[in-house]
Amino acid sequence: MIKKKKSGGGGANWMDTYGDMVTLLLCFFVLLYSISVIDEVKWLALVKSFNPDAIQEPMETPGDEGPVAEDTNGAGMEFGAMPEAISQEEIDGAMDMLYEKLKEYAEQSDSAQSIEVIQGDGYVFISFENAVIFGGNSYQLRQEGEKVLADISAIFEEVKPAIDEIRIMGHTAQASPSRANRVQEDRMLAAERAAMATYYIQDHCTIDPARLISVGYGQHRPIAPNNEEETRSHNRRVEITVTGRNVLDDFSDSLKRYNQLRAGEGQAAADSL
Repeated sequence: MIKKKKSGGGGANWMDTYGDMVTLLLCFFVLLYSISVIDEVKWLALVKSFNPDAIQEPMETPGDEGPVAEDTNGAGMEFGAMPEAISQEEIDGAMDMLYEKLKEYAEQSDSAQSIEVIQGDGYVFISFENAVIFGGNSYQLRQEGEKVLADISAIFEEVKPAIDEIRIMGHTAQASPSRANRVQEDRMLAAERAAMATYYIQDHCTIDPARLISVGYGQHRPIAPNNEEETRSHNRRVEITVTGRNVLDDFSDSLKRYNQLRAGEGQAAADSL
């Protein structure tokens, strides 16, 4: 009679290996979870220690923790107020100096033919043809445009206490003299050009960002006919209006005027816009 062989290890030995595998998998997933939950503050500190420029400050925060004006004169300073004690005569002199320096810069610049500087009553107006700052059908700053904006930002910095508002305006040219540009692309391109120039100015001077305004006009404020490329190119431009403060008139301050409009304080504020 043939005898049956008895199994040596028993029928449940495979469960030991299976249990070990499940335990290892559990440890593996616990480890993955632990490294996926990172302390944001510590992580940002670690990254910035290797590359200080790698982390950008958040543009907005949720709830009531949004961006606020920098308090440059202690707690409780009125939003947009300028703490510098300065007379109207000094402001007017600073605006004259701003005009003279911008005019001199434009005349000495390699792009002298494409930069125009005009002085009016309480303001200085600067116009850049599109080729100086941006390429055709683009809102990306050219290398030459970056240098020009950095240079004029340094000039703005010299007369910062006298400035009430800097308004940056983007324009486009009508591609076809017989047909208007498509509205969305036209408005977006003009707004993006103004916003990009505003960003660069804000990044290169310490003027209160609340006093920097970007506006996109699109094709609707031409300064030359659109029927020829030579004249049409003049319409592709960025313009900047620098307005001086008027300490004798509260309604002239752009930020006070904005706050008054929000509070519904009088028709005079609305009429002065």
